[in-house]
Amino acid sequence: MINFVDTKMELEFFGEISIYFGIGIQIIFALILGGIVGYDREVKMKAAGFKTNIMICIGATLYTTISMLNLDSHNYSSMIDPNRVSAQIVSGIGFLGAGAIIQGRGSVTGLTTAATIWVVAAIGYTIGVGYPFVATLFSVTVLIILRLLHPINRFIEKEKDYKNFHIEMISYGSVKQTVEHILEMEEVETLSIVEEDHTSDPTLSILNLYVRGHYRAIERISSEMTDAIKIKKVNYREILTIPSSILVKHSI
Repeated sequence: MINFVDTKMELEFFGEISIYFGIGIQIIFALILGGIVGYDREVKMKAAGFKTNIMICIGATLYTTISMLNLDSHNYSSMIDPNRVSAQIVSGIGFLGAGAIIQGRGSVTGLTTAATIWVVAAIGYTIGVGYPFVATLFSVTVLIILRLLHPINRFIEKEKDYKNFHIEMISYGSVKQTVEHILEMEEVETLSIVEEDHTSDPTLSILNLYVRGHYRAIERISSEMTDAIKIKKVNYREILTIPSSILVKHSI
């Protein structure tokens, strides 16, 4: 049994401090860093949202911290290897990541969510081994990747390849605000967006979109929408011309 009263731990920038103070700092960092990544996923209605990412980060931190404390204990120093714990964290997180990936109709969605889960566990592990500020740098990097890389995609995609598309989706309740957020992130020109109730099922809604953009951007948007937990089905197709009724509404 570890004597927690006299146990010290090493923490980045803090040096050797009391275990209670150190674990408190680690919990705060895990809450904040897991939360800021989870918030981005929650806004986009992903299955692994705010609470899930916090729990993953705190769990990875806890496993790692306890394994490090066991390593420092004289009674267990010859038996404990923290690297084995990290390997098991990676393996265990793989099951959560696999659950976030949905395959159907020849396409795979949820890969970004699964990768985010994997990275958040790594952030928790980094906090657990005593490097919360390094973990913060990686968390900021994750947010940059999730939110700020779209202008680079837009720069690469040539405007001459822009086409008109009709996107139709069926969702459990209204998702118009979420879809508008996704379109805004991709900077796709929205010509029309109309949401209406499903004719045969009152629990479902139908959203019709007419947009103009690069086909790669439309693929990304479709993947984002399909991966959103409230959206049941997404279909999109390229169209040669926008219906005149849509153009009239858009001009008004």
